[in-house]
Amino acid sequence: MRYAAHHYFADMGARKIRPFAQLIRGKRADEALEALRYFPNRGARLLENVVKSAMGNAEDRGARRVEELMIVEARVDDGPFLKRIMPRARGIAYPIKRRLSHIHVTLADEEE
Repeated sequence: MRYAAHHYFADMGARKIRPFAQLIRGKRADEALEALRYFPNRGARLLENVVKSAMGNAEDRGARRVEELMIVEARVDDGPFLKRIMPRARGIAYPIKRRLSHIHVTLADEEE
């Protein structure tokens, strides 16, 4: 059975979180949490919270060995931009794009 968790509108660009998603894809859930724990980056913290949430969802839905679940999907998609402008010299305006992202993590049994 599959257990999923999502974090929509995460306050960080997807390019900063994707390397950590590639790192944990295909690993067991407890190994992934152990790997993410030692990175100082904020993207690792966001992804770690989503993996913990997916493990909690699995526990609520009756998975027996939650630590031995495999991460079959760890995906980070682009979210919407918050578009602003920054006034500059001589009447010029520079665009500011505040990037958001959507984080998806899916766990499954090893037999699948």
